[in-house]
Amino acid sequence: CGLRPVMYEYEHMNYVFGKTRIVGGTGAQEGAWPWLVSIQKWIRGRWHLCGGSLIDAEWVLTAAHCFDVNKDLSRLYLVIGATQLSKPGPWAQLRRIKQVRVHESYSRRNLVNDIALLELDKPVRCNRYIQVACVPDLTQRVSEMETCYIAGWGLSTEGVYKSSDVLQEAKVRLINIKLCNSSQWHAGLIHNHNLCAGYPEGKVSTCQGDSGGPLMCKDNFADFYWVVGVNSWGKGCGRARRPGVSTSTQHFYDWI
Repeated sequence: CGLRPVMYEYEHMNYVFGKTRIVGGTGAQEGAWPWLVSIQKWIRGRWHLCGGSLIDAEWVLTAAHCFDVNKDLSRLYLVIGATQLSKPGPWAQLRRIKQVRVHESYSRRNLVNDIALLELDKPVRCNRYIQVACVPDLTQRVSEMETCYIAGWGLSTEGVYKSSDVLQEAKVRLINIKLCNSSQWHAGLIHNHNLCAGYPEGKVSTCQGDSGGPLMCKDNFADFYWVVGVNSWGKGCGRARRPGVSTSTQHFYDWI
């Protein structure tokens, strides 16, 4: 799990690629994050709703709040293995949702326990562009992981209500929870099962449409990534001292 075979080939061939212009992010290379899933509503076109992470051939991890109003599963589809949603590529796969398992203690009011699992209608076949993500258990020292990224198809500018066609990625830093919860930051809204990621000065952050997508950190001793968080909420997009807030997957490892 957590491997990126396409990126491994690029990096080890010294392949140099350009990046196009998540807030403050850049366009991701094909296959960069092979467990990323686009949750879409198909009604008068295709609309990206939320992100998710493939953690098993039949299960996707996402945020519970993505299903606050999207109850009609017959209109929802999962696109797996795509980077550009308008041109997903022959390796991408389409699945329906068999069932949604929202955490039993999820609160819509304050987004406590904002985590959900989606069972697919049939298993996904892994390939170079589709891989399963790793979820850290309690033995992993997530707070010490230094190379972290966010990725999603959400808005790239606050107030501009058009999701990105190309998957956006951005490097972020894990921010100390006490600092993130302090009066000048998120002022007591952070729970013990949350993670904060971004920068004190802002400029790089998740935004609307990135909900449910992963916060990913590279293992400190090996060449693979952990999905350490599920994007939950934020105040605005890319604002100073308002980093994105994720649900810790390590905290919910047993539930997952």
